[in-house]
Amino acid sequence: MTEKIGILGKKSPQRTGVERVVNAPLPTVYGKFQAVGYLDHDRGDEQVALVYGDLGTDDVLIRLHSECLTGDAFGSQHCECGDQLDAALRAVVAEGAGVVVYLRGHEGRGIGLLAKLRAMALQAEGLDTVEANLALGLPVDARDYGVAARILEDLGVKSVRLMSNNPRKREALVDHGIEVAEQVPLLIPPCENNITYLRTKRERLDHHLPHLDAVVSSS
Repeated sequence: MTEKIGILGKKSPQRTGVERVVNAPLPTVYGKFQAVGYLDHDRGDEQVALVYGDLGTDDVLIRLHSECLTGDAFGSQHCECGDQLDAALRAVVAEGAGVVVYLRGHEGRGIGLLAKLRAMALQAEGLDTVEANLALGLPVDARDYGVAARILEDLGVKSVRLMSNNPRKREALVDHGIEVAEQVPLLIPPCENNITYLRTKRERLDHHLPHLDAVVSSS
């Protein structure tokens, strides 16, 4: 058995360690968002929340998207990150309101870009994504979602419908005081280049990926 490892018009105070610095309109191919920029004083990271429509406080559709340069910017098929970001932005616009919190400092599940590339090189040699991180002496997942919870609180959000397949994101938000009313699957059809990676995420990281069943059974 495999081992399983607010209000946009007001500037927020610094009491939580996260300071709202700027609001700017951001027209995109998906629709017109408001880009709300934050400074995380605890870690020094600059963060951004893309807000669409009038949020309200309860059952807000959100995505906590971990930074992934290779997937988000370069269209890498090693992962499904770019497609998930695209789907989340489209879903928020279709909903009429919602937030995509883009979490910088989360590259490679928190190990950084160069370490992620080293891990990818090891995966090309046959290790899975968990084994590769451990072989480098790095944590399997070093991400922290406290800043995301504080950003949501600053935006006046009390409960969310979370677009994610990762149960740890739900657990983290709840631990930080944000109610998760629903976890909304964000399932991207796999391709030849990422099917092994996705299987590992399901089998060793507990991601809910039921759409892989058909692929697994036919392979």
